[in-house]
Amino acid sequence: MANPWAGEVGLVIDGEAHVLKLTLGALAELESELGTDTIPDLVARFENGAFGTGDVLKLIVAGLRGGGWRGGVSDLLSAEIEGGLLKAAGVAAQLLVRAFGTGEQ
Repeated sequence: MANPWAGEVGLVIDGEAHVLKLTLGALAELESELGTDTIPDLVARFENGAFGTGDVLKLIVAGLRGGGWRGGVSDLLSAEIEGGLLKAAGVAAQLLVRAFGTGEQ
């Protein structure tokens, strides 16, 4: 079970519950994956509602990796995410809030 006070978010993928967290290592991988973009650019896109599915996927993968998962983007291309894109986008946004927020959950 995910602990929001530890920055964790839960997500069910292919019927299996996962705990996602943006650890320092996961954020470093995410920053590398973003290329010329920065993490503040990504946060701004979510704040403005201007994020894309690629942004969601990158955040989900980073969160999964921070939670101990060893897969990659290609492992999620045909995965069934419980709740679909809207749930995945919500989880991605929660990850950002819990990693960079003010402490309010």
